[in-house]
Amino acid sequence: MDNKLYHYKIKMFVLIAFFIGIFILAYFLGEDIYELFKDPALLKSWIIDFGAYHILMFILVQIIQVIIFIIPGELVEIGAGYLFGTTMGSIYSILGIAIGSAVSFMIARFLGYEFVEKVVPKQMFNTLKDFINKDERSGTVLFLLFSIPGTPKDALAYFAGITPISYWKFILISMFARLPAIVFSAYIGANIGDKNYTLAIIVAVISGGFFLVGFIYRFKILKWISKL
Repeated sequence: MDNKLYHYKIKMFVLIAFFIGIFILAYFLGEDIYELFKDPALLKSWIIDFGAYHILMFILVQIIQVIIFIIPGELVEIGAGYLFGTTMGSIYSILGIAIGSAVSFMIARFLGYEFVEKVVPKQMFNTLKDFINKDERSGTVLFLLFSIPGTPKDALAYFAGITPISYWKFILISMFARLPAIVFSAYIGANIGDKNYTLAIIVAVISGGFFLVGFIYRFKILKWISKL
């Protein structure tokens, strides 16, 4: 009994620290970071000011975005392409997303079902909770969900933490499934940086169309996938 009480207190401490951290980061960084990623020129100037640490700073911003949803992930990925080009921008985004997703996954695995129920959008949680304890479907469903444009992928990282999927399998599945969207976003940013605006707009419209369809029908898609 005492051991259970001790673990409960530890979980409560971590939970409180987590939300305090979110509040502090959102309060001090949220609006400024959002404005930076809306203005590529301002973003480039801000990142360069960190000198030799500018790459690490960008990766840190990407990690924070994944964990606490400060700004849409697509904006950060486009910013990566603008700053570093398609190839390196994609690599830096993948590194940040992988680390951020791993942190979210481990937090969810430690704090458990009740915490994730509060973090993940309610309708998505209710649709997907049936496969939490079904090993044969968790990996497949997560791969499909991470592949679909418009689904809340950062929230999915928390949800994955309470499925039977292993840590390394989750990282491989989520990164492989998200790779095309990350590269597309970085490609858009790289073309903006090179002033190839026509090509950037064409790719953005195509990507935006897929994103919009995925976002509008996300709950229907989630429901269909959960029945596979």
